[in-house]
Amino acid sequence: MTTTPRTWSVGETVTAAYMNTEIRDQFGSFFGAWTTYTPTWIAEGGGGTNPTLGNGTLTGRYLKVGRTVDWVLQLTWGSTSVAGGGAGSENWMFGLPATPATGFTYRIVNVDVFDNSTSLHYSGNAIYNTGSGGVIKTIVSNRADASGIWDSTLPVTFASGDILYASGRYEAAS
Repeated sequence: MTTTPRTWSVGETVTAAYMNTEIRDQFGSFFGAWTTYTPTWIAEGGGGTNPTLGNGTLTGRYLKVGRTVDWVLQLTWGSTSVAGGGAGSENWMFGLPATPATGFTYRIVNVDVFDNSTSLHYSGNAIYNTGSGGVIKTIVSNRADASGIWDSTLPVTFASGDILYASGRYEAAS
């Protein structure tokens, strides 16, 4: 799909190929399948160790229409997943599928954690940081019993089967 429509010339013959490219394909992109991507997962700041996925899974999907990107990601904790540790490693960051447009340093992301052992959900918000090359970071809880910046032990101490979901929408750089 192109984000710039064709410039037509006077007297130009409209062909089926032009119609398919300029109308069918553009319109079809609104209803296209989502594309999978593998988000990066790191810890903010220095002095600590990054988390490791081990036998967990981290998957993402997105749909880009023009420069608007809708995305979701899911981190499922495995028995050998490691949260990372040390100063500065508690604030996890996840990569986005496309570089965000500049000018919007912080945007809201919806986040949900499912605690497999209690079957409880914890909802929160995070921010995009375009200055860090397009990542989400600083997840903050909306629940009074799990308030503060989320890390490897808040809102839960992550264990096998726990799931972190995140989703959002933003303007891509191109």
